[in-house]
Amino acid sequence: MKAIVKTKPEPGAELLDAPEPQIAPDQVLVKVRATSICGTDVHIYKWDPWAQGRIGQKRLPQILGHEVAGEVVQVGSHVTRIKVGDYVSAETHIYDPGDLTALLGQRHLGEHMKILGVDCDGAFAEYIAVPERVCWINDPALPPEFATIQEPLGNAVYAVLGEDNDVAGKSMVIFGDGPAGILSAGVARVCGATQIFLVGRSPITLEVGRKMGADHTLSLELSPEERISYILDHTHGNGADIILEMAGNPQAVSEGFKVLRKGGRFTAFGVLSSSEMTLDYNNYLVFKGAQVYGINGRKIFDTWYRASNFLSSGRLDLSPVITHLLPLEDFEKGFQAVLARPRNCLKVVLFPDQNELEKAKKRRTSDVR
Repeated sequence: MKAIVKTKPEPGAELLDAPEPQIAPDQVLVKVRATSICGTDVHIYKWDPWAQGRIGQKRLPQILGHEVAGEVVQVGSHVTRIKVGDYVSAETHIYDPGDLTALLGQRHLGEHMKILGVDCDGAFAEYIAVPERVCWINDPALPPEFATIQEPLGNAVYAVLGEDNDVAGKSMVIFGDGPAGILSAGVARVCGATQIFLVGRSPITLEVGRKMGADHTLSLELSPEERISYILDHTHGNGADIILEMAGNPQAVSEGFKVLRKGGRFTAFGVLSSSEMTLDYNNYLVFKGAQVYGINGRKIFDTWYRASNFLSSGRLDLSPVITHLLPLEDFEKGFQAVLARPRNCLKVVLFPDQNELEKAKKRRTSDVR
């Protein structure tokens, strides 16, 4: 099969002929209909310090990618829930059922959890082997280009809803105009947030954020004081009920706590380039009575259930977020689009099969009309 493989401990990847996966008794073999580029894939493609430390040269070569939608063509001998012909996507976090977190219902976390496309071969290929326990069966009517980005959509759903699902009627500030931030704006709108502020750098992606549901867009070209003043002015001086830090930026973290109302919720999703930063512990946390939620992945499968229902109902349209549809062979164009600055790209979807790509292009043309 053709696959996009990380072969060397340096920037880049290669399109290669790779062996078709052999499935274990608890796995299924999925024929990939669509797969999409994520920020994690970019880290690995660039071979930055995170990728070097998390994967390392010894595990190469390895197939990239973890966002996927496809058809099950083979099942292992121990598989009981998934059948040949099922249209599935995969939860990236391959949990260990024996971890304490899994036993307590927090399956998206765990000491022995593995991540698809990071700790094992991924989805940038014609076929992928995945454990049955992380397969989500899709609505047959859901287009593959939507089904493949349910994984990052799940991040947005979890980040917006938090642990208490208390969003309706509240104000929210989203820091970050990448895919996670833009998807969060759409989810926040569907969930009934009343004032949605989106902070970002690119005029193009901020405009997409407005299409998805943001009421206010604030550029990083403004000073921090201007952004803070604007948010406070539009929340009666109290600050926002909910802050989503989706950018992984120390300035966004600090700014977010400054515009968080007392007793509000701060959701931490973005990963900082350096884990250490200075924080006003007393005023940001203790005296503010802040609720801080760390978001790592998606709730398995509560988040998937909600995201799937948002899409199947038609109440959440992902079309504006999908900016590029490409054949798998053009993965380089996809990565360069994601890396280009200023940003004019959100989600890049790759198709191993040319027929699937043409169908997706026709759907997009039809949507535009």
